[in-house]
Amino acid sequence: MANTALMTAVRSGLQAAADPVRAAWAQAYLKSEMPSLGVRVPEVRRIVKTAAAGLPPNTVDELKATVLELWRDATWREERYAAIDLTGLKLAAGQLGMLAVYEEIIRSGAWWDLVDGVAHRLRGLLQAHPAEMAPVLRRWSTDPDLWIRRASITAQLGAKSATDTALLAAVIEANVADPEFFIRKAIGWALRDYARTDPGWVRAFVRRHGEGLSPLSRREAVRNLPA
Repeated sequence: MANTALMTAVRSGLQAAADPVRAAWAQAYLKSEMPSLGVRVPEVRRIVKTAAAGLPPNTVDELKATVLELWRDATWREERYAAIDLTGLKLAAGQLGMLAVYEEIIRSGAWWDLVDGVAHRLRGLLQAHPAEMAPVLRRWSTDPDLWIRRASITAQLGAKSATDTALLAAVIEANVADPEFFIRKAIGWALRDYARTDPGWVRAFVRRHGEGLSPLSRREAVRNLPA
């Protein structure tokens, strides 16, 4: 059963912080049909942190139910941001059962700000359960849903030396010919991020794939590589 008191506290906090002027700009910037309250992301996080500290979920199942109810019943985009932020509670860390929640967020969110919000959650699951998660991400890399494919590519952002390079190469190669902007951008982003850890690997990957990489992906990948 969902923690209704926690959801009420989060919604009340968001309403109190609403900024109608910024809301109009945010909705236009995100090209979102769902209206915005105009609450900045750091403030959403503060509201969620405060509410969860006073009304914490007691079990993973309660947390899952709360996240999904807040997500599904959201009237404002910031309520969806808040649902994503709740998945960052320590209770959820390393819990493979949260994968279904993240998948629903990705499939039904279907836009970059929401999909990218759970990328680091996938990274945490991959690092905690590599044997289970690596096949999932490989499967996601060929899913018909472009946002699931994007998530497979961005799932190792920030992993640094813990990056599974075989997996990174596999999910990128599965999408290297995709003409979709958000896929090409994700490929470049993932490569640029890992270049901070192993520029030689990224340079070799880009060289190996040559013109197969889109100009956007290649430009992003090599942006910070040393000459």
